[in-house]
Amino acid sequence: MASDDYRDIRSIAVHREDVVTALEANRRGDSGAVLRVTPPFSGRMRARLHIENADEYDATPAPIHILPSQLVADPLSYPTPDATEERLRNDADAEYTVERHHERHAAAVADWRESVADAIADSVALDGAFGTHRVAVAALG
Repeated sequence: MASDDYRDIRSIAVHREDVVTALEANRRGDSGAVLRVTPPFSGRMRARLHIENADEYDATPAPIHILPSQLVADPLSYPTPDATEERLRNDADAEYTVERHHERHAAAVADWRESVADAIADSVALDGAFGTHRVAVAALG
C-alpha cells in the first residue's frame, strides 16, 4: 500500500552501477549525485541515480535523497592521476610513459569501481521529517 510516510519503507533496491557512478561523480567534483527514493512510499522501493537540485520538487512529501557514501561500507580513496603517476615513477620495474600512465590509471579506476560495487551496505538510514528510519538495501546487478 502506498503512503506519504517514508517510515513505511522496509527495503530499497539500488543498482550497483548507480551507486558507483554517483560516488565517483561526487569524488571527482562534488556533482550533488544522490540516490533518490520518490513518493508515494511503500514497503519495497527503488532508489535511482539523481543529481540533487533543491528547487526541483515542491510537493509533499519530498523525495528521500541518499548520499552514495551512505550506501558503501568503507570505500577506498578514489585514485587520482597524480597518485597513479607517483606509483608508476616509483616502480623500478617500469619506465614512465604517458601511455603506461593512462593504462595504469584506467586500471586503478576500474579496480576502485569494482571494490565499491562489492561493498554496498546491507542497510541504510533514511532521514526525513520524522527522524531516522533504517531500511534494508538490496544491491542489483
